[in-house]
Amino acid sequence: MSKDRKKVVRDEYAAIAREERSCCCGRPSSVRKAGYDATQLRSIPGEADLGLGCGNPTALTGLRPGETVIDLGSGAGMDCFLAARQVGPCGRVIGVDMTPEMLDRARRVAAENSFANVEFRLGEIENLPVADNTADVVISNCVINLSTDKGRVFREIFRALKPSGRMIVSDMVRLRELPGLLRDHDTAYASCISGAVLRDEYLARARAAGFEGIEVLSESPYSREMLTEKLESIGLPASALDDRGPYLASITIRARKPAIAGPCCCE
Repeated sequence: MSKDRKKVVRDEYAAIAREERSCCCGRPSSVRKAGYDATQLRSIPGEADLGLGCGNPTALTGLRPGETVIDLGSGAGMDCFLAARQVGPCGRVIGVDMTPEMLDRARRVAAENSFANVEFRLGEIENLPVADNTADVVISNCVINLSTDKGRVFREIFRALKPSGRMIVSDMVRLRELPGLLRDHDTAYASCISGAVLRDEYLARARAAGFEGIEVLSESPYSREMLTEKLESIGLPASALDDRGPYLASITIRARKPAIAGPCCCE
């Protein structure tokens, strides 16, 4: 991620962590629509839910007791805490986030609610602060679109996974070209709009990193009304939008690292 984009994203999410600003990726009160059910929401501390996701990767991971999970862009820890319940006391969950304010919030919530099998590390998703072959599973929720080097992110996921490890990520992808107003707008970038790449390009970058068995588990296009609501929430006019179909979609994909993995492909 370029330094300027990185600062914009970090500043936006620091403000969200401090509750100075409402969520900018997910929609307000959107966690039910993103796939979280009432039972899941009751199982985690309310302070961990900032409404930032565009899917629910933990519902599709098939996590097993004792597994190690890494969450990219862990925020206030919502998906980490859900994963921690599933892997149990013999398992481990590592949340990685580049925003100190998010880490402070997540660590406080973990300590106050006795999540002994969760830790949070300061780091960038393009340079994960973990050793090779650490995780059985890597998850991420509406974060990879914020990186300007998505290919490197997928290569880092590949490196961090054990052989036969699996990746389940929910994210925003683009279905067609965005209006010029949105393409280079900083706040639209931090709001998971202009950083989204074309769906096929997104899948191709995962494939180029070495992943196999790539599946799109779910796909939900964003209607014009939903995108209009997003734009209005960040002070942008929706007049540039047309009615030729959705610009964006949230998808959840699953892929695996081969059992005997060679080095990932470079771009």
